Amino acid sequence: MLQQNIKHISIIGTGVIGTSWATYFLSKGFEVTASDPAPGAEKNLRAAIAANDPTLPLNLLHFKIDPEKAVRDVQFVQENGPETLAFKQELFKILDACTDPSVLLVSSSSGITPSEFQSQAKHPERILLGHPFNPPHLIPLVEVCGGKATSEEAIQQTLAFYTAIGKKPIRLNKEMKGHVANRLQAALWQEAFYLVQQGVASAEDIDLAISQGPGLRWALLGPFLNLYLSGGQGGIKHFLEHVGPSIQTWLNDLGKIEINEELIALLSKKVDGMLEGKDISKIAEDRNRVLLTLMDMKDKAENLP
Repeated sequence: MLQQNIKHISIIGTGVIGTSWATYFLSKGFEVTASDPAPGAEKNLRAAIAANDPTLPLNLLHFKIDPEKAVRDVQFVQENGPETLAFKQELFKILDACTDPSVLLVSSSSGITPSEFQSQAKHPERILLGHPFNPPHLIPLVEVCGGKATSEEAIQQTLAFYTAIGKKPIRLNKEMKGHVANRLQAALWQEAFYLVQQGVASAEDIDLAISQGPGLRWALLGPFLNLYLSGGQGGIKHFLEHVGPSIQTWLNDLGKIEINEELIALLSKKVDGMLEGKDISKIAEDRNRVLLTLMDMKDKAENLP
């Protein structure tokens, strides 16, 4: 029987994602015990959480260097360790061995599938994916996916837990590298990198093409509902029947790229150039402020997802 009353959560790994998760869980009133072996990890964690939200009760935050101690007496574990399969397999083997089988063990992994990191555990049925979108303390999306050995009960309870604390979880019915949102992003990145590489447009103008164009609509509706609206009274069927042949030629012409040293150097030069004279911390602050305003407006709009 899995835990029904979650009050104490363990955060394993306190990098950018782990810190953001800790911020969110504290904001919802949970007791949080974090763990990270990096030097100065606790000091950095407390400072980063205070920067994210200075009103949070840091007395509810505890820290243990040893992950085995950090998961004692908790009802939910959110893992945020390095994206290395061998590391995650060993870590989940340890977490599985030192927690009650009723405790959900959930990974924030952005690309590794749950069947891979649950494979060495004795109780893999309670191990699954709960991949957030960065930063988790602001963005609601969480991708939930079970592995080959994950129980349906664990999946349903994880979905219910995230929903209850204000997240917008989606369920993946099958495992895929990179999950859903990152695969969609990767498709866009591929063409953005290609357009810069081919000299079609500057990095700055490509960013503007998204942020001042489709990105505005995508913040409100996903690709399918946007396509439906584009089709007018005939919906997505009308749109694809009339524009589909043209779209097919675009798809056939999309660029193929290789992320190598040459491309990295090119993109770094272009993006560093567009940021010259700008304060990236101020850009992040403005993004977060507008994001919070937008999400508040979306919450009040009854017909938006």
